[in-house]
Amino acid sequence: MTAHFRFTILAAFLAGAPCARAASYEFLAAPQTDLNRIYRVDTATGEVIACQYGFKEGTIGVTLCYAAGEGAGAQGAGEYGLISSRHEKEAGVFRVEKRSGSMSICYVLRENVVCTPQAK
Repeated sequence: MTAHFRFTILAAFLAGAPCARAASYEFLAAPQTDLNRIYRVDTATGEVIACQYGFKEGTIGVTLCYAAGEGAGAQGAGEYGLISSRHEKEAGVFRVEKRSGSMSICYVLRENVVCTPQAK
């Protein structure tokens, strides 16, 4: 096998190799009408965080973000999304796994986003 032939085979293999998947996110505002909180889910891992505006005297304000806490970290690989309950006094959102139909409820508790165990 010539070096040129081996290079051609390697180039053909690499051209057809799948690329690493870049992180993809979905965003959803909390349904509570007097809350300026946005949730973010990593659509591949299911990790959920939330951010909102915060007032800080002497500035234009700050973005306050809540890291993933209990149950809100990465789950099994899947196709995750966020859905609002449309209940105007609800501060949390549903994290859904679109392939299995599993759901959990995610909300801010103290300094973190937490999610209930997934259920069907």
